[in-house]
Amino acid sequence: MATDRRLTTRLEARLGALTGAMLLAVGLAAAGAAQAQTSITVASTTSTEQSGLFKHLLPAFEKKTGIQVKVVAVGTGQALDIGRRGDADVVFVHDAKAEEKFIAEGAGVKRFEVMYNDFVLAGPKSDPAKIAGGKDIVEALRRIAAAGAPFASRADRSGTHAAELRYWQGAGVDLAPGKGKWYKETGSGMGPTLNTAAGMNAYVLTDRGTWLSFRNRGDLAILVEGDKRLFNQYGVMLVNPGKHPQVKQEAGQKFIDWLISPEGQATIADYKVNGEQLFFPNAAH
Repeated sequence: MATDRRLTTRLEARLGALTGAMLLAVGLAAAGAAQAQTSITVASTTSTEQSGLFKHLLPAFEKKTGIQVKVVAVGTGQALDIGRRGDADVVFVHDAKAEEKFIAEGAGVKRFEVMYNDFVLAGPKSDPAKIAGGKDIVEALRRIAAAGAPFASRADRSGTHAAELRYWQGAGVDLAPGKGKWYKETGSGMGPTLNTAAGMNAYVLTDRGTWLSFRNRGDLAILVEGDKRLFNQYGVMLVNPGKHPQVKQEAGQKFIDWLISPEGQATIADYKVNGEQLFFPNAAH
């Protein structure tokens, strides 16, 4: 009888240990799942990344919500494609026409306007096309083409590139003959394209935010600004979880809601470089 009791006690101890191990494993798995739910991927533009805005915004959001944000910074066209594939939870870009198409296709749930800044046309201080001080972006590009002056284009399907192409079209300039001669396509983000422009003393269209945070300006200066056509609006959208069940809908929507909230908008407005505000919040409340 004593032997039976000892065997029973040992068996109960082993079962208890096994149950404890199983509960621990389940707990760790649950914790891992919870951890996975506290991170989202945001496909965004190089301008929001290279201007330093995300380094300013994300710590405030993560502190408030505990949600970590991984940013994939590419051109707007590529960011939208990432969203279409379901490889991001949120898309934060700046090409309203392309964003509206994204929503119309059912790739995104709803578009929210977040903030704006503007584009500027920078170029060498020597200004071979004689455009300095002008406020007409179309006329400035027309003069650059006529002079055959070097121009550096992102050529990366970004929001900036899409805007640039609209301005060339408005100027009635066919870029094909100039490619590889005076019109240089970098196929890269805003920062590298500004570096290229500085290195070759070329004209370049840039968002003001990246320009203000850019240090390697060389002989470049802002030559044309203030045209209302240079307005640059940013929008944010949740990728459609109906098409992509892996989208972290709740966490992604929390990021969007925070961006357009008074707190998020104030955080955007607070971001400055050398005392200059880079982005201006304009979410509808």
